[in-house]
Formats: sequence, structure tokens, C-alpha cells
Amino acid sequence: MSDQVLRLVEANCVKPASEVSEFEIGDTVNVHCRILEGEKERIQLFNGVVIARSGSGTREMFTVRRIVAGEGVERKFAIHSPRIAKIETVRSAVVHRAKLYFLRDRVGKAVRLKERIVKRKVDETVVQKTKKRGSKGKKKAAVATTTQTSTTSVE
Repeated sequence: MSDQVLRLVEANCVKPASEVSEFEIGDTVNVHCRILEGEKERIQLFNGVVIARSGSGTREMFTVRRIVAGEGVERKFAIHSPRIAKIETVRSAVVHRAKLYFLRDRVGKAVRLKERIVKRKVDETVVQKTKKRGSKGKKKAAVATTTQTSTTSVE
């Protein structure tokens, strides 16, 4: 009984699926926060790595960590909060854990995460981006491979 009442109350507060962007643990995101200063409202960006996600429904939260002036700053956001204008995924990373709290102990280049290979479909073409690692003097090169896809229909 109480679960049904809770679901009815939460249904009014949950953002539609089209407004909530898809992101995972380890992704670098830009969170657009609405800030009220007097009577004016402005949007401020908070960018960083998503290190944790918890809860469900209207109580779903995520934690973003970034380094500012050599100090680690973490901020928790409610996904369905009206104070969040939008969440943009800038970069995806390969992670094998649900919580990335071990990043708190790391400094400098050790904080970086390995980038995930992204496959996206563009006008009947599958584009695959990968990054190659080279020696210290070489720049990282991005390689794009295109493959034609065919569609078949069954009647």
C-alpha cells in the first residue's frame, strides 16, 4: 500500500525520459546547474568525472568529481532536480567498478581513465573511433574506420 502511494507522489516529480540524458560511471560530464542570484537566474557549468550513482526514482543521485586549483571537489546532484538544466556527456571511459572512490587517492596523470571506443551510426555508415597510444614524443592519433552496412527486409 505505501509503495503504491509513494509511486503516485513520485510520478509528478520525475522528469520525462527525453529530458534525462544517458551517462554512466566514469563518463566526463558537463552539468548545467540553474543558480538564482537575487531575482536573476543563470546557468553554471560543473564539469568532471562521474564517480558514483545511487538511488532510484526521484531519489536517484550521482556524484561528480573534478580538480580545482590542485584540490579535489566533489558535488552530488539529484538527476530529477529542477535545478539541473541538462547533463552533457563529453567523454566516456572504460571502468570495471560501480564506484570510483579510488580516484580520490590519485594525483596528476594517474587520475585519467582509459577512453571507451565509441560506435555511432551516421547515414547508413558505422563510424568507429579509437585512440592509439604512442611514445612520449608522438601525438595521440584518432583513427576513423567506416564500414558500409546493408539492410534487409523480411516479408
